[in-house]
Amino acid sequence: MNPGIDRATVQAPGAPAAIGPYSHAVRAGELLFCSGQIPLDPATGELAADTAAEQARVCLQNLAAVCEAAGTSLARALRLTVYMTDLAAFGEVNDVYARFFPQEPPARVAIGVAQLPRGAYVEIDAVVAL
Repeated sequence: MNPGIDRATVQAPGAPAAIGPYSHAVRAGELLFCSGQIPLDPATGELAADTAAEQARVCLQNLAAVCEAAGTSLARALRLTVYMTDLAAFGEVNDVYARFFPQEPPARVAIGVAQLPRGAYVEIDAVVAL
């Protein structure tokens, strides 16, 4: 740890347990840096959806739980990164995404990737204002 950096980790009881050596999020100053969420069911730790669109919905719900545990909300997101194994599903994922951010959506990056953990089609991370 760098003693000059004021940071605190966040573990969210409403989000799936981390599947590796990372925190759900880290608070630093007035920002929350959320780790990527794949579409795991918080209760079972198993993949919770079969389509990219439904997986995006679960990812965003999990990110919302992380934000809530940190005392903020996903509505205060500044930037999200959406990782997808098949960019042909981009439109479907956009439709789901738009329901979470109906007005003044955050900045976003969408990236096509070869593979994601646990065989997920979608992973989403976020930077959120506290």
